[in-house]
Amino acid sequence: MPLIKWREFLNASPQFIKGYIQRCQQDQINLVGGYLAYISLLSLVPFIAVMFSMLSAFPMFAEFRQSMENLLYANVVPSRGDEIKDYVNEFIGNTRGMTTVGISALIVVALLLIHNIDKTLNKIWRINKRPRPVISFSIYWMILTLGPILFGTSIAVSSYLVTLTQFAEDFTPGLSSFLLGLVPYLMSLLAFCILYLVVPNTKVRIRHAFFGGLLAMLLFELLKYGFALYITHFPSYQVIYGALALVPILFVWVYLCWLVVLIGAELTAYLKDWEGLAETDCCDEPQPEEAS
Repeated sequence: MPLIKWREFLNASPQFIKGYIQRCQQDQINLVGGYLAYISLLSLVPFIAVMFSMLSAFPMFAEFRQSMENLLYANVVPSRGDEIKDYVNEFIGNTRGMTTVGISALIVVALLLIHNIDKTLNKIWRINKRPRPVISFSIYWMILTLGPILFGTSIAVSSYLVTLTQFAEDFTPGLSSFLLGLVPYLMSLLAFCILYLVVPNTKVRIRHAFFGGLLAMLLFELLKYGFALYITHFPSYQVIYGALALVPILFVWVYLCWLVVLIGAELTAYLKDWEGLAETDCCDEPQPEEAS
């Protein structure tokens, strides 16, 4: 972005922030976040079960399964990931004895989560035109099948990079620790950017998705730190709910995560509208009359 445009943006930043907040309030992201949190908890076990079932079809990902589980559950609930992992693995183990009808129901529930995410983000982009049901189902099925493979590939690439950085540690001390510290942030940023680029049924500029993903990544990392600190030092849920404390903790965490996703999506969509308004204002400016 040229220097002049940066100056114009900084001068208009109060108006930009005001319009952005109004857009978030108009879309009622606090209510939508609660709805998505409910759907996510309903779909959590089926989605993870289908994901690991897809990965089990590829023996090459077997050695990375532990790393995948650690990464997944570490981001489910900070400081309570091991407990969640035990419960979910027990639920997944129970699904192995299910019939074909039961497995089909699990897949439908997992697809329901993807459908609601797609519908919600497209609503943020003010997109009412939806593809035909057959096309939508094909896209959801592709996400459900290819998503775990891409997830496993990213873990494999990350493991390879870790090996390279450990090898480079002998030549450049400190490089391994620095790069390893950046990997979680870069993966979060990439995941948010891909979400904002791929899901909306419209063309999204990469820079818009980058700024939206950057905001979501920063909020997500701050949220992880703050939530883990709260759970560790202020165990009020444990005192009130006892053995059932994990249920409200999980719901609150998933709800806050969806708020972060929606806040980043709102910024990405609003940047597009803001640029459109700026271009319209430039075109509407009166042009100097030519001397006769």
